[in-house]
Amino acid sequence: MNSEFIEVHCAVPTKAVAMLIAKMLVEEQLCACVNIIESVTSIYRYEGEFCEDEEFLLLIKTDQEHFTAVETKILSLHPYDTPEIIALPILRGTKAYMDWVKKSLK
Repeated sequence: MNSEFIEVHCAVPTKAVAMLIAKMLVEEQLCACVNIIESVTSIYRYEGEFCEDEEFLLLIKTDQEHFTAVETKILSLHPYDTPEIIALPILRGTKAYMDWVKKSLK
């Protein structure tokens, strides 16, 4: 088990925002990879109102050490007042892939 590595989830409203955040995170070596999943339906309540939105979901592969920098970068680029930024531990992964993730980070 290696909980040093995490996957950060972040929902965004448009593909343009998804691409901007993904490219900035990878270019600045704050993460190894960002998968962009299109057409995620989010159903939630926000400020007392029922909401149903089509969004894009970012799956960001990084490590614990880079979480704060990833969070800061997302917050600087994200249009929502309260964006979803959550981290889940990566409990296992192939050695080669996890080595690549580590080497991809600055």
